Amino acid sequence: MADSLLLIEDEVLLADELARRFRGHGWDVTVVRDLSSAEDLLIAQQMDPLVVLSDMSLPDGNALSLLEKVRSERARSGEWIFLTAYGTVPDSVRALRLGAYDFIEKPCRSERLDLTLARAARSARAQRRIRDLAAQEHARFGPDSFVGTSGRSREVRRLLSKLAQVPFSALVIAGETGTGKGLAARILHYGGLRAAAPLVELNCAAMPQELIESELFGHEAGAFTGAKGRHRGMIEQAQGGTLFLDEIGELGLALQAKLLKVVDERRMRRLGSERELEVDLQVIAASNRDLRAMVAAGTFREDLYHRLNVLRVELPPLRERLPDLEELVHLFIGEYNSKANKQVRFVSDSVWRKLRAYAWPGNVRELRNVVERCVLLSEDEHLPEQWLQLEATKTNDERRVPIDADAIQLRLDGSMSLDEMEKRIILEALERTGHNVTAAARALGTTRQTLRYRIEKHGIHMPKPSDPERGSRPA
Repeated sequence: MADSLLLIEDEVLLADELARRFRGHGWDVTVVRDLSSAEDLLIAQQMDPLVVLSDMSLPDGNALSLLEKVRSERARSGEWIFLTAYGTVPDSVRALRLGAYDFIEKPCRSERLDLTLARAARSARAQRRIRDLAAQEHARFGPDSFVGTSGRSREVRRLLSKLAQVPFSALVIAGETGTGKGLAARILHYGGLRAAAPLVELNCAAMPQELIESELFGHEAGAFTGAKGRHRGMIEQAQGGTLFLDEIGELGLALQAKLLKVVDERRMRRLGSERELEVDLQVIAASNRDLRAMVAAGTFREDLYHRLNVLRVELPPLRERLPDLEELVHLFIGEYNSKANKQVRFVSDSVWRKLRAYAWPGNVRELRNVVERCVLLSEDEHLPEQWLQLEATKTNDERRVPIDADAIQLRLDGSMSLDEMEKRIILEALERTGHNVTAAARALGTTRQTLRYRIEKHGIHMPKPSDPERGSRPA
């Protein structure tokens, strides 16, 4: 089925030329000459074109008024591109505020128009997928999808249900790795007031820091080497909906400052642009690290922490909700029976004893992985004990071992990346030496220059010489 394009243009020759060109490219083109005809199609007849290409100034008014009316009366779907022979700054600002995809002055090169139209079509298809997904996910991610009968789980469900119905601007989800922070974010979005708008997710630990800024804020053509066209960042893509920033503690201090402006002022600027855009979204930030401790260490901005921490959801580790274990195991068995066409139905007492004795450092995610492995490798109706493979990590009692006073404790459960471990070691060394870089480098067996490089790499804040916590020793 051809993609649909609504062309609103009062110049007959130009309209015919554009319609012929785009039909030749496979578009299903509808042409109207004025705003009243377009309004009848878009609002009265509920036409839903993938892209609207419109002249700005038409015989019966400014096309921005129609865009504003359409945006106010129906869910966003198609993208709008405006053509004008005499663009003005107020019109361009208003167009971007209303969510127009682009603003092109006449006469324009055919190649540029083709490229802009293709990009707008990709964006509109993504918006439609989000709209269709929202309807499905609303049923899938209700508060009851946070499974468990324990008191801790019931408390979490009650809080998520309550928060989903309030118009919050920012919220923090805290909890160890694998406790279900992503699930909680989806419950809040798809069960909330912005469910029909996009949920845009970014794992701040899974992307190089130098790429995150462009992905979050977008860029204009020529903003940096390789930026060949306009890119709408994740903040813009989340317009009207939710931006979920997982592992927000991995953001550098400079990016934290830019994010603060988005959360606080609801404004942002693409890389390479002089124009600020208004944004309307809610921000959910998640971290398995102690953000308050990071604030004290100077690696997380205090103002951003307080602005995000308006509301807070604490997710308990699995070892603190062991009454939920049986329900979760049977849930995952059913899921992987269905996926792998298996028939596992029974769990032996010996398996239950091992599951309940295990410390679950990876929490519910680790439990899911264990059940998946056992179901996939099962040969009958019993969950195979030999594939539990839980011995590699010690039980709760076995994990209580004495720690040397000079040791630095690191989690070896997959919750920390190598970069996180290195940063933690450097922070500890600096703390123990009063932020004396020379002494810290000596303690770590490296040079002062190498340590300085790694301090800058990890965005570690160093107190100024006048700071009382720094001590009197020279760096």
